[in-house]
Order: sequence, then C-alpha cells, then structure tokens
Amino acid sequence: MSRSKNTFSSWRRRLAQRAVHAGWAWVQRAGAVSAEHPGRFRFGAMGENTRLAFPLGTVFGERWIHLGSYCIVAEQVTLTAGLMPDLDLGPDPILRIGDGVVLGRGSHVIADTTVTIGSDCYFGPYVYVTSTNHSYDDPHEPIGKQWPRMEPVEIGPGCWIGTGAVILPGARIGRNVVVAAGAVVRGSVPDHSVVAGAPARVVRRWDPVDGWQPPLRTPPPVPIPDGVTPEQLLALSELDEETVARLAELDLDARDAAEDVHAQSGDIRAES
Repeated sequence: MSRSKNTFSSWRRRLAQRAVHAGWAWVQRAGAVSAEHPGRFRFGAMGENTRLAFPLGTVFGERWIHLGSYCIVAEQVTLTAGLMPDLDLGPDPILRIGDGVVLGRGSHVIADTTVTIGSDCYFGPYVYVTSTNHSYDDPHEPIGKQWPRMEPVEIGPGCWIGTGAVILPGARIGRNVVVAAGAVVRGSVPDHSVVAGAPARVVRRWDPVDGWQPPLRTPPPVPIPDGVTPEQLLALSELDEETVARLAELDLDARDAAEDVHAQSGDIRAES
C-alpha cells in the first residue's frame, strides 16, 4: 500500500473519531435529565441544578423518588423505588436524596422500602445501597423464590462512601462518616467515624475532647486562599523544591516579624 494511501486512510480515521466523539458528547448533553429537561421521567421532586448524566442506569418508580438541589448523578447510576415498575407505593416518597449529593458512576440505590441519603453525601463509583436482601429461611425452596427481607436505610448528611462499598438493609449511618472502599455496612454507625472491612467496623472516631482517635497520620490539607487565580496555581506547580523551600522560609520569617511587631505594640500600650 502506498504512503499516500496510508496517510489518506489515517486522516479519514482521525476525522471519523472526531465526529464520533463530538456526536457522543452531543448525545450525552441532550440525554441528560434535569428539572428543566426531564425527558420521559416524572420524579416526585427534583431540585434546581440537579443533573442525571446520560446514559442512565435502570430507573423506575420515579414518582416516589425525591431528589434535592445541586445533585450530580453520574453515568449508569440505577435509582429504583419499589420491587418492580408500575407499583402503587402510596402517598409518601420511598427514596429521598438530599441537596448537593454526588452519586458516582455505576452506583445503585435500590429502595424497595424507604432509603434516605442526607445532604452533601459523596459516593464513589459502584456503590451499592439496598433496603432489600434475599432470605433463605426455607432450605427446600430456591433462595431467589423466597420473599425478601426489607429494612429502611438511612445515611446521614456529609458522608463519604468509598468505591465499591455495600450498604445493607437496616443500616443507620450517622453524620460525616467515612465508609472505606469495599466496606460492607450493616447496623448502626456513629457520627464522625471511619468504618472499614466486611463486615464494616469502626477503625477511627472523633471525640470532642481528644479529637480523632487513633490520631490522623497526615496534617489537614490547607485550602486554597481566596483570590488565587488558576494562572497563579499553574505557576506554583512549576516551581522546583528548592524554590518552594525558600518561599516557605520567607513566609515563616514574615510571620515571625509580624508577631514581633504585634508583641512590641502590646508592650507599648501596656506602658502607656
């Protein structure tokens, strides 16, 4: 095959790739679900600026699903209310999701009975939350044919649920809880704790007097100061370690000088 033909073929392939990617990006934008553009879905409630990315996972019973404001629901997330579609579940919502909740790609929230997710919870990818579990009381009947057990699930506000975690029926997770990746949670989890393992157990907890126990192994991250521009952050990222160390020393010297001036001012006021 001639070089010119290879070049032409490569050019056509690149053009086709760009067209496919541009087309898929348009499909994703057009297929996203929001309060302004609900498509075929009729959720019981959906707050402002909440968005369900396309393609969606399985969604049914949306009349009994209430979504707060400013939620981000990633691709392939399943949200269901009731054991199957087209059931009448009564007047009250079954699945409640608070404001500012983020559900990671491929996550499932299965609400056959009530599931409540508090505001500002963040889920990693492929988290599985269910209010239903198979029963196996009858040893002679196939497990899949036995009536399931159902218990409400509650996840408090401000939690971080790690990738691949499983939240089982009856779980009561408190406020600002970290659930480690791959953990399997059942029962009650206290506020301000970290749980890990299968079954999950508390591995760290915050105390008002002693703080985190066991103590955290790393210092808390320092927020970016107000007014810092993206250009300034980019410039900082390009500095070498020696320059960063010198800047840190200058900052420390400036703080020491400011403290000395403050102390001298206090002495002068005391003498006067």
